[in-house]
Amino acid sequence: MCAIIAATTAAGILLSSDKKRRAEVFAELYEFNERMLINLKFGKRRMSQMAEGFRHIPDIIAGKKVLGGDDGEFIGEYAKNIGASDSASQIDYLNECKSALKKRMEDSAECYKKYGSLYIRLALMTGILIAVLLA
Repeated sequence: MCAIIAATTAAGILLSSDKKRRAEVFAELYEFNERMLINLKFGKRRMSQMAEGFRHIPDIIAGKKVLGGDDGEFIGEYAKNIGASDSASQIDYLNECKSALKKRMEDSAECYKKYGSLYIRLALMTGILIAVLLA
């Protein structure tokens, strides 16, 4: 019986992991964007040095897909445009992206809060229901 409950709870955790990953990626991307703006204005560190300490940013810079769908396209376009022009143009581009990144970061965090724990709870309850019905 415990195995059934554990299996359904694990399924719920897997379902919520996509929401968590999306929230993590956009939170990191927003922070990276802020660091890039400060670096372009006041410092001249390399982009690879700026990406140190982040979990997903090195993959994004390398051109790997970290998210799918519309989010993946947005991130791909962002990665393609950073470092592609002079500092003044980069500052303008990063400032334009700032509001879009903030909106996506807030939306993904809200979605994770709302649905992340919901999936786990529903899966747990389903496992308990199955265990009770089988007992």
